[in-house]
Amino acid sequence: MFSEEDVLPVEFYDNPDVVDIAQKLLGKVLCSMIDGVFTAGIISETEAYCGRNDKACHANNGKRTDRTEVMFGKPGHAYIYLCYGIHHLFNVVTNRTGFADAVLIRSILPVDGLDQIIERRTVKNHVNLANGPGKLTQALGITTDLNKTYLINPPVWIENRGVEIPSTEIAPSKRIGVEYAGDHAERLWRFEISKSLSKKLKV
Repeated sequence: MFSEEDVLPVEFYDNPDVVDIAQKLLGKVLCSMIDGVFTAGIISETEAYCGRNDKACHANNGKRTDRTEVMFGKPGHAYIYLCYGIHHLFNVVTNRTGFADAVLIRSILPVDGLDQIIERRTVKNHVNLANGPGKLTQALGITTDLNKTYLINPPVWIENRGVEIPSTEIAPSKRIGVEYAGDHAERLWRFEISKSLSKKLKV
């Protein structure tokens, strides 16, 4: 359930280094309260996107559209957009107003509301319930209706429950699906908790 003491403060998101915050979000807990149902999962994979000199970023070099406008706003808000017309992708706006940095949450390890997560996912195999950006939003009931949500209280928020991820347990790699970004696609801005540690964190 919602715990004001555990919620990440706005100051956490006010970080000028989006690559740093993408790593610091690992181990934090993404929570949702949808229609009175509480679900949550440990963030296990992220991708960093910078609003300046990053061809993979939707708002690169000040590109403002109706969709990206929230990225230019205050840090700590959700940027949720529809991918391929079916997948709701959840991002966290970081840095300061006007900078348009964001972190895509790519995967979570379910820890609360497992029965509801399984029901939402409508799958028989309970393995890999939320190991993808579209899967995790379906698991937590997050849709584009929650775009621009301030992540400090329900219906969507992020908590610090004291899970520390050592740098030695973080695997960097290339971001996925951004081949159009040319050499910027080669940046190792995707971060994932090691498989060995993930197994220990699973419920």
